[in-house]
Amino acid sequence: MDTGGGRRIRVMLVDDHPLVRSAVRQALSGSDIELVGEAATAEEAFELAPSLRPDVMLVDITLPGINGIQLVRELSPRLPETRFVMLTVSASDRDLISAMDHGASGFLTKDLTPEALLRAVRGAHSGDLAMSRRMAARLVSRLVDRNRRSFVDGEDKALGSLSLRELEVLRFLAEGLTDREIGEALTISTRTVETHVSSVLHKMDVRNRAEAASRYRDAG
Repeated sequence: MDTGGGRRIRVMLVDDHPLVRSAVRQALSGSDIELVGEAATAEEAFELAPSLRPDVMLVDITLPGINGIQLVRELSPRLPETRFVMLTVSASDRDLISAMDHGASGFLTKDLTPEALLRAVRGAHSGDLAMSRRMAARLVSRLVDRNRRSFVDGEDKALGSLSLRELEVLRFLAEGLTDREIGEALTISTRTVETHVSSVLHKMDVRNRAEAASRYRDAG
């Protein structure tokens, strides 16, 4: 597979386990992806990455000393063109959220197949979110839930009473989307969107959509 003009996707791997590095190296060999650097620690990565400037950086979370999430937090501002993807045995929501908060563009578990790894690297390079659909659904759910809790902790208690789906609809309303556009984004019918909007207006005790959207933006 070509990545445009014959240029291969340049990948750097940070993992302290030689067997993992060997497996990733083998998975990438013979493809349109080139492994240009390896590091066993965050400290080694700090030295190598700025000069290598990889397109995609695969990073384990559990590293000796500075962990992978801290590495991404420090390096991502210095390498804005690099896409950082966690490659880890962890499947915890806490690690997932923390990694994405600190600049990761994906979250892969080490039980994925070589073919899935290749697809994920290509996707990350193209700007896609490099993670399974199940992981992406968990990420969205946790982020929406976190927003809801922040509303509860704030002054606007009505926002805290909304369901996750109602909050999603309200967020899109605040962004100026029409009912049809919201339906397409959430893969639900326009009629269902209208039902959710009606519920949102009732729970927030507001007269119209504009007022609800304004309250949402103020709370954020």
